[in-house]
Amino acid sequence: MTELEKIGKEAKSASRILAIAGTDSKNRALLKIAEEIDKRRKEWLSANEEDLKAAKENGMRESLVDRLTLTDARIDGIIKGIREIVALPDPIGSADKTDRRPNGLILQKRRVPLGVIAIIYEARPNVTVDAAALTLKTGNAVILRGGKEAINSNKAVVAIMRSALLEAGLPEAGISLVTDTSRESATELMHLTDYVDVLIPRGGRGLIRSVTKEASVPVIRTGEGVCHVYVKKDGDLDMGAKILFNAKCQRPSVCNAAECLLVDEEICEAFLKKAVPLLFEKNTKLRCDEKSFAVMEKLLKSGEIKGLSAESFDPATDEDWDTEYGDYILAVKTVKSFEEAVDFINDHGTGHSEAVITENYTYAQRFLNEVDAAAVYVNASTRFTDGGEFGLGAEIGISTQKLHARGPMGLMELTSCKYAVYGNGQIRE
Repeated sequence: MTELEKIGKEAKSASRILAIAGTDSKNRALLKIAEEIDKRRKEWLSANEEDLKAAKENGMRESLVDRLTLTDARIDGIIKGIREIVALPDPIGSADKTDRRPNGLILQKRRVPLGVIAIIYEARPNVTVDAAALTLKTGNAVILRGGKEAINSNKAVVAIMRSALLEAGLPEAGISLVTDTSRESATELMHLTDYVDVLIPRGGRGLIRSVTKEASVPVIRTGEGVCHVYVKKDGDLDMGAKILFNAKCQRPSVCNAAECLLVDEEICEAFLKKAVPLLFEKNTKLRCDEKSFAVMEKLLKSGEIKGLSAESFDPATDEDWDTEYGDYILAVKTVKSFEEAVDFINDHGTGHSEAVITENYTYAQRFLNEVDAAAVYVNASTRFTDGGEFGLGAEIGISTQKLHARGPMGLMELTSCKYAVYGNGQIRE
């Protein structure tokens, strides 16, 4: 038996205990985890410093270093997220519906855990805690396989959480970490069908597509985010510029950050005059189609935008329309019509989050109806696609598929169902 099979076997055993653990028991364990993370945060921060040092030595780009970084404020937010999960209703055991059949059978559809959930993710230590807290609340066991960049951070916090589980009287194997960060361990986890009930990849396009293609364990696809902000000619351009700046620049490394601006041709120049100075506060590079490139050249020659240089923008290539940059880079495309914008989004988006800036009610409703994505916004930033912002507590990922779960995956999305059937002697004729 391999080390990963041993982890899987222990997780499966733990999942059977967690599945019947009461809400009070699970909540006590979650509160204990929050308490221990708070008390032992220096251990976690110290381990994170090791990861950050290695990341910088290896030339990790700034936006990814940001994802890896823990601070006291971020740990406070993580602890707050755990306590919010404690306050949420426990879906396990709740009945979706109860029916009485003509033959007297009573059918009750109940919420039950999925079982053992494995998660393959990249350099985000907060995911380690979010995933553990959500799976614990829903009576699932979790096997975590983070990236090598965060291995010290993950080891430290998983040790803290496992000790808290034991103190709360629940099996420590309810939260497990794969410490082997090689490609081989990820591949083995993708095929651990005897123990793993569902696998959730969380990271960039390459990781997600690799897992989806390779795995024999059922996969919930999450996180791939080529998100658009479409500024329609009847939109409030000042508001649109602020929304675009937030969607692109607040945290460019996350999956709900905007990667492409679509703008009606008639207002391209007027809008870029408002948006570019904001974007340049973060030295955002633009990848422009032919018409927006011409507008940028005009603005460069006029000297209207302070700090604008020829290095600030480049002609876009076909690949730019399908690229999740995760950085301070924004593709810019002009469109002739609303229909062209919607078609472009549906052709090049990843089904994550899309936004329109418009004051026209009819077109706002059409955008909501016609754009195929998990979250569709009118006059708001795509950055709100998040479990906490949606009132779900933390999230285990943002599903961009349509089966079982779509959008931020909170507690309900980590459950399945079973039918409890009550009879009094019925037999089928």
